[in-house]
Amino acid sequence: MPEFDTVIKGGTIVDGLRTPRFTADVGVKDGRIAYLGRIESSDAETILDASGLIVAPGFVDLHTHYDAQIYWDPYCTLSGWHGVTSVVIGNCGFGFAPIKPEQRDRAMLMLSRNEAIPLESMQEGMPWDWETFPEFLDSLDRTPKGVNLLSYCGVSPLMMSVMGLEAAKSRSATDEERAAMCELLDEAMTAGACGFSAQWTGPNSGQRDYDGTPMISDTMSQQELFAFAEVLAKRREGFIQVIGGGGEGPTETRALHEKLAEVSGRPVLHNVISFATDQHGVPMGEYQEALAWLEEANARGNRVYGQAVTVTLGYDFTFEDWNLFDSRQLWAEACVGTVEERTVKLADPEWRRAAKEEYDRGEAPRVAAAGKIDDLLVAEVEDPALKDLEGLTIQEIVERENKHPIDAMLDLAVADKLRTLFHIRAGAPNIEAMKDVANGPFSLPGVSDGGAHTKFLTMGVYPTEFIASLVRDNDVMDLEQAHWRLSGYPAQA
Repeated sequence: MPEFDTVIKGGTIVDGLRTPRFTADVGVKDGRIAYLGRIESSDAETILDASGLIVAPGFVDLHTHYDAQIYWDPYCTLSGWHGVTSVVIGNCGFGFAPIKPEQRDRAMLMLSRNEAIPLESMQEGMPWDWETFPEFLDSLDRTPKGVNLLSYCGVSPLMMSVMGLEAAKSRSATDEERAAMCELLDEAMTAGACGFSAQWTGPNSGQRDYDGTPMISDTMSQQELFAFAEVLAKRREGFIQVIGGGGEGPTETRALHEKLAEVSGRPVLHNVISFATDQHGVPMGEYQEALAWLEEANARGNRVYGQAVTVTLGYDFTFEDWNLFDSRQLWAEACVGTVEERTVKLADPEWRRAAKEEYDRGEAPRVAAAGKIDDLLVAEVEDPALKDLEGLTIQEIVERENKHPIDAMLDLAVADKLRTLFHIRAGAPNIEAMKDVANGPFSLPGVSDGGAHTKFLTMGVYPTEFIASLVRDNDVMDLEQAHWRLSGYPAQA
């Protein structure tokens, strides 16, 4: 009987540990690598010829929202298409456990807007055979998977489960409630949660709840956050993912994230290192300052990693469900509701007047780092009477029809019943900036948001783009370093 189930023969091994590449056979038995070296073909049931190919570990994606999608897509598309074999779910404080049965619909509505996960898919695809976090992990265990899975315990479901939705959004927890939440977090970690996560972006959150209000965790007090950190300290295990600092500026936010590392004694994944704005279009400060702070924090003994956006961002969206202008209160109010309700609000003359005044002051929302409203391209319209506008930018429509840019964009969207598909081209990467960030000693590539914002963007391509653009095309680093950044280093973090 052959010794190995599968042997991958003759490939060039790049092991994800920064070992110089070497040629060897890989013997696999019972789903695990059992041997590296020279293996006779007779020792394998199945042989894969890897001559001339790279053989490397799968990539580890630390920032995903596949909490629902894993139930109907075992490979976590798009991530699985781009070499990702391990994902962490439950990021940004969002998730579906612990939860009371009567809270399930509201939880799905939250994720349908703030992470733009289709509501119908969640309703059809999730079994809801759990209430507690341990039961949720049991449900995941029963679900066929083509990837390895790790889950945070998100603070939003934790707080909603104990306090109820309205109380969690409107006040701090009582001592009894705080103790109950910490007990549930402790229970979750005993069952297998890797730590906790939080979106803590304040009342002007860039991605909001279904009704346009901030998410539960956006306005929670520091007292709750540090109480959760103390759970990790007592257990001496786990790690924390956090984005934002309760509405504070970059300097204060970094100090708070470092304080979390100090209180917990555990690693903190700081989101997000970007060149202008994060994946939601919110300014995040200068990346050089962030990189310098990461080195200083680690020198002080506080283990903080910066999760970095290393992929070029292009968006395709319609106003049927667009929510990434939420950092502007005016737009957050207009982009909530049914298509009919949104249409009325976006056509309202008084609302338009306010939106144009905001634009004229230079305060109009941007489509992430990629560009201004003027740069939007009309990619596709549904109404045949509007087809002559396809292929034009908003700026070109402004010049053609002598309109304000807000009117040029929204007159079209409203006339097309919000079905017009707008596109913003991905900007050319700033290679010098990318070189600094990608090679930062405490930078982790990714922030794919896999499973989220699938109506607008797909950043799950980041491993392919990292290797193709940074390694092959621009010589930012060698392949050994790249595979360590994509596999070994995030696994260690």
